[in-house]
Amino acid sequence: MLHLPRRHLLTLLLAALPMVSFAAPPKGGAANLAMIGEPQSLDPMASTADLVGTIMQHVYETLYTFDSKWNVTPMLADGMPKVSVDGLTYAVNIRKGVKLHSGRDLDAQDVVASLKRWMEMAPRGKSVAKDTVSLEAKGSHAIEWKFNAPNASLLAQLALPSGMAAIMAKESIAAPLSSFVGTGPYKFKERRPDQFVILSRFDTYSARKEAPNGYGGKREALLDELRFTPVPNANTRVEGALAGQFHFADQLPTEALARVEKAGPSVVPILTPSFGFPYMVFNTKEGVMANQGIRQAIQIAIGEGEMMAAAYGDKRFFIAEGNHFPQGTPFYSTAGTDQYNKQDAKRAKEMADKAGYKGETIRLLTSRQYEFHHTMVQVMAEQLRAAGFKPEMQVVDWATLVQRRGDSKVWDIYMTHSGQFPEPILSPPQLGECAPGWWSSAAKAKALGDFNQQPDPSKRAQLWGAVQQVVYNEVPYINIGKFSSLSSRSNKLEGYIPATWPFFWNTGLSK
Repeated sequence: MLHLPRRHLLTLLLAALPMVSFAAPPKGGAANLAMIGEPQSLDPMASTADLVGTIMQHVYETLYTFDSKWNVTPMLADGMPKVSVDGLTYAVNIRKGVKLHSGRDLDAQDVVASLKRWMEMAPRGKSVAKDTVSLEAKGSHAIEWKFNAPNASLLAQLALPSGMAAIMAKESIAAPLSSFVGTGPYKFKERRPDQFVILSRFDTYSARKEAPNGYGGKREALLDELRFTPVPNANTRVEGALAGQFHFADQLPTEALARVEKAGPSVVPILTPSFGFPYMVFNTKEGVMANQGIRQAIQIAIGEGEMMAAAYGDKRFFIAEGNHFPQGTPFYSTAGTDQYNKQDAKRAKEMADKAGYKGETIRLLTSRQYEFHHTMVQVMAEQLRAAGFKPEMQVVDWATLVQRRGDSKVWDIYMTHSGQFPEPILSPPQLGECAPGWWSSAAKAKALGDFNQQPDPSKRAQLWGAVQQVVYNEVPYINIGKFSSLSSRSNKLEGYIPATWPFFWNTGLSK
């Protein structure tokens, strides 16, 4: 069995991102990629779902992206921005000669139109929009972005594939999108709901010249096609991987590790240490969870350690701890963690009674496509019953969950997960504006305002503790713990190394 030691977060993240590849994989062929379900949208701004970002990062690109050490690096931008001394003005030059899938060259008007759409639609974009004074083109290949307050996390937010600040052809912009015209190494070919999304190689793709480095550097579409196949049942993904049906199978149950290891050289297990954190989101807008006192009571009722143990079993796959960032990393803080993993049914019931809980049904929204989500919600439901709550599990497919969570009238708590990133504001999206859960308060605005406007890394580290404390006080979401993920690939899939959002440029198929 593979041993997963607990290490410094950055070391783990480095293991999750590809370094430079020196031997080019073969060209040609179509990769069959088993994903956890059907994407509810192919609009990367309209959804923060990782599945949407994973697929559409092949079609759309961003001004900036992350290298193998999670440093921000240029992608469609010609270089790093020129920032005014007061931190309020960003001047960005756009690479010249970049081809859109429609055949014409990308220009600054495309970039401005795309970023304005991002600020209108995406939770992180809306957060940036609050401080934006103006955004305009300066000639054919430059933009100027002015703010009324510094934003230390701006470039990291522009680099994120989830809720992506995707750059698209201005004439394709619509709501909803009906054509998908980007600059990526693959272009949209066909979608058949519940069957596949097919992307084909963009033969006139304009690659960067630098060596591949994380998500940055040269991207090359070696495969003729990428076929993203929704496979909602986790065991079906396992069986398909073992049978050679899939070249890649995402998010396998941890208990499948032994079978994958024993399957022989044709199937390769992919372990991504410190992959992310599961978390439960509360509907703070309406319904029973709009009552902060009841949210606080639920926080005391649940036992995150028991939830994690039930979901993962093997302790090598999880850590139950209340700090959002591991010890030894810049944003480690114990603020609020005295409220973590209490599982105190008696005290929780007293708190709920005092807050005015009258036995209302608490609708728990989850999906079995991420089996660990479903298992944790099952355990949580029993913990809530023990504290006198009345939980009701609503089990749906992932696409339906993502659609329902946008309607504040139909759920109270939903379970999800996120990647573990070195920049706190990147996740969860509830730290932005208008994400499902709709968390908004004066304390949130103050803590995040102080944090986001502070450029000094050492001072930002201290300010993150205040943000974490507000999260524990107001309970818009609960971070359950940290986990490692298991996926698999065929040994014919060459050049692939684990990544938070799996990507398949620079990846080929052997004969």
